[in-house]
This record gives sequence, structure tokens and C-alpha cells, in this order.
Amino acid sequence: MNKKIEVAAAPKPMGLYPHARRVDNLLFLSGIGPRNPEDDSIPGLELDKHGQFKSFDFEAQCHSVFKNVRTVLEASGAHWEDLVDVTTFLVDMKRDFHTYNRIYAEYFKDAQPCRTTVGVSSLPSAIAIELKCIAVLKEKE
Repeated sequence: MNKKIEVAAAPKPMGLYPHARRVDNLLFLSGIGPRNPEDDSIPGLELDKHGQFKSFDFEAQCHSVFKNVRTVLEASGAHWEDLVDVTTFLVDMKRDFHTYNRIYAEYFKDAQPCRTTVGVSSLPSAIAIELKCIAVLKEKE
């Protein structure tokens, strides 16, 4: 089985790709950011008329990105505990890693997938974090 998955309740992809793709019992999530699925806003971010930061709340972005990942997982028939690998992209590793690591521990205290965190110079919008995940789906009983 090779099935493309699109999730209406998740933020729209910023390009030509699905939210996830199921291949046999593996579920591959495309990069998911913290954008609000209802209005495409970025939680905790306010820009002035010149596009400069007025306010920024990285914690709000962390909680939102985890919520968006959970939305795609559940719509795909998976659960948080099914995650086996999480790759995280941060635009400011020095500023944000410790906050991310603390909040990550809240969400993943029981489920502990493999994890890689990478610092990048930018992401496709003004987001500060993006997750790329792989889950293993359980066989239906």
C-alpha cells in the first residue's frame, strides 16, 4: 500500500506535497510547522507593517507544532506513541533549543522516539520550528 494522506484539519501544505504518506505500515509525515490551520497565522508571532518582529513566543510555536503533528497522526490512523523518529528543524538553535527540549519532554515522557534536532538558517515562512516524523502503524486486530 502506498497512500497519500491530506488532512483538512491541519495547516495547508506550503507546496505540492501531502500531509503524510502511508507505505505499508509506515507513516511518513511531511514537515509540519506551527501555523494555525484556521487562518494560517503563526502562534505567538506578530509582525509590524515592514515585516519586522513585534512579538515572538517560541513556546506557543512549540505547543502548536505538536498539536498539528498530533492532528495529522490521528487523521492518518496513528497515535503519538506510534512515532519512531522525529527530526526537528530550529531556526535559532542557541536561543530555542533548551525551551524546545523542555516542552518536548512534556509531550514525549512516555513515547520516546528517536530524535534529531538540526539548526537551519530559515524555513519556508516566518516559523521558528518544523517537525518531520515517521510512525509505525499497528496492525488492526
